[in-house]
Amino acid sequence: MKHIFREYDIRGIFGQDLVEDVVKKIGYFLGKKIDSDYVFVSYDARTHSPTLHNWLVSGLNKAGKKILSGGILPTGTNYFANFVPLCLDKVGRVEIGGSIQITGSHNPKEYNGFKITINKKPFYGKNIYELGEEVLKSDINIEDNFDVIKYDLKSQYVDFLANQFSHLQKMDLNAVFDCGNGAAGVVLRDILEKLKMKNYEILYENPDGNFPNHHPDPTEEENLKDVYEKLKEKKYAFAYDGDADRIAFLDRKYNYKGDILAYFFAKNLKEPCIISEVKATQVLYDEVNKFGKAIMYKTGHSNLKTLLYEKGCDLAAEVSGHIFFNDRYFGIDDAIYATFRILELIDKGFDFVKEYESLPKVYNTDEIKVKTTEDKKFKIIDGLKKYLQENKEKLGIKDIIDVDGVRVNFENGWGLVRASNTTPVLVTRFEAKSKEDLEKIQSILVNILQKFL
Repeated sequence: MKHIFREYDIRGIFGQDLVEDVVKKIGYFLGKKIDSDYVFVSYDARTHSPTLHNWLVSGLNKAGKKILSGGILPTGTNYFANFVPLCLDKVGRVEIGGSIQITGSHNPKEYNGFKITINKKPFYGKNIYELGEEVLKSDINIEDNFDVIKYDLKSQYVDFLANQFSHLQKMDLNAVFDCGNGAAGVVLRDILEKLKMKNYEILYENPDGNFPNHHPDPTEEENLKDVYEKLKEKKYAFAYDGDADRIAFLDRKYNYKGDILAYFFAKNLKEPCIISEVKATQVLYDEVNKFGKAIMYKTGHSNLKTLLYEKGCDLAAEVSGHIFFNDRYFGIDDAIYATFRILELIDKGFDFVKEYESLPKVYNTDEIKVKTTEDKKFKIIDGLKKYLQENKEKLGIKDIIDVDGVRVNFENGWGLVRASNTTPVLVTRFEAKSKEDLEKIQSILVNILQKFL
């Protein structure tokens, strides 16, 4: 079971990896790490999420915690619980020491897992691995105890966002929203209706863990077919992953990735400081650094969130659509909140097509994954890094960025090879100023990589 304890979260297949005994122990040992009496728990739309909820709650109860349960909610709403006042009848305001979201995110429907926040910070990396060791060596027996305090965080969240974006009231959206039968549908319509917005359509709104219409991962083009069809009628489209912490935004001409969205937001901030990842386009860093500050960092929502807090920057973004607003919000990746920041730009008359086409033209690949093993993936990166450093001049390399894997900068482009922190693969991506340079850079790095596989 050790493999379920990953860099950013805990994730595995329900009934195979995530079994009753293990999940109860996860709840128990997490409960022991939370200082406050109270912890908030919610879950996504997957069919087995309520079962995992009960097992997790049993462990938390065994640890002496009082559990506020929010039911089905997006992950961003779960994070939100850590930053706002939570009040109980006859008790008043309570302080939670953390939150746990039960979610399989964008993974196939048999997967599930836990995204954890403790003391307002991501619980990840070394902390998760140590938790795994405690869980797997323990022989504690935990009885069923499903006692929770039901808490209506949904209404609080809806009211908060409606208040934050009250200036958008009665806006003509001319947009379609694809919830993908995930958790986005729990809150989205309520906010739109509270703001009395007009001219929109919501696809696949009802949460359904069987995902009958398409898989909830908007980074895959095949999952956007219905959205593209609707764009024949509407001007804008929004799509979400299963737990609504990642967003896709499209118009009739382009599908804007998370790094490009970060540029759009930066353009509308005064002296912006933004953070993105090693997979992001060089255009983002070059252009933002002309009027603000752009920092390149490790891939992973927990990594970016942590650095965002440390640096006090305005926002962070991943290519995949995790957008973290520290400007006017809590520095969390919340695709529902990001939706309304995009609507705000639309309302201001921001011309996405014009702004995008004014950027320097580059050619890039999507992520290309190379299968390997958990044992080999980091060793391959070490060997590759050493080889590239030793042959830097011969290969025409300008510099090497090793903050996360190896990002190799050439005169007219770059290539990235990094080990995935969640699966036994190497992730590659390439970008250049021309198609010819793109092919050349990709060929150089792929051929060298083959030596180490």
